[in-house]
Amino acid sequence: MNVVPLFTDRKEASTLWHDVINWWLDSSIKIRFVEIDDEYWFIMGSDSQRPESNFSFFKVLPKSENYERFKKGHGGEAYLRLGVYATKFLKDVKHDALCNCGHAAEDHDKSDNDLCLYEECKCKKFSTFQITLLKRKKTITDIAFLEEKNVKDDSLAWNCLNTNKFSKFD
Repeated sequence: MNVVPLFTDRKEASTLWHDVINWWLDSSIKIRFVEIDDEYWFIMGSDSQRPESNFSFFKVLPKSENYERFKKGHGGEAYLRLGVYATKFLKDVKHDALCNCGHAAEDHDKSDNDLCLYEECKCKKFSTFQITLLKRKKTITDIAFLEEKNVKDDSLAWNCLNTNKFSKFD
């Protein structure tokens, strides 16, 4: 399984990998999923050989099928790769590319602002996305799924929630 934090800028992702993640030992990388109601906090970090590159990520996301599939199937390890997310429009794609509405690019009218040709479709403009994975990867074996009541026992999860959630009530 893969864990792929997404960026919109390739240079930002490459720089982050080179300056920070590259220095993380695979065995020191931690991922925590803290479940709170219908959401979860994705928290990732490491103590590196270069203290100035100690860094962590977090993002609050809604629970999804992909999350549940990862939770059941990760088998205690995952590959960390960074990805670059790009929005693509009709002029940028091949004819068989699918729009976010589910119809192919050839089913959109180039002369009418890329409008979908299916009458029942509400799509006003062709739009899709492309994810490009960077080549480098790390193997993560320290993965834990926690409930909010158990975060005090985990320093990475506690520090993140204490700084970004609990302290906001003060």
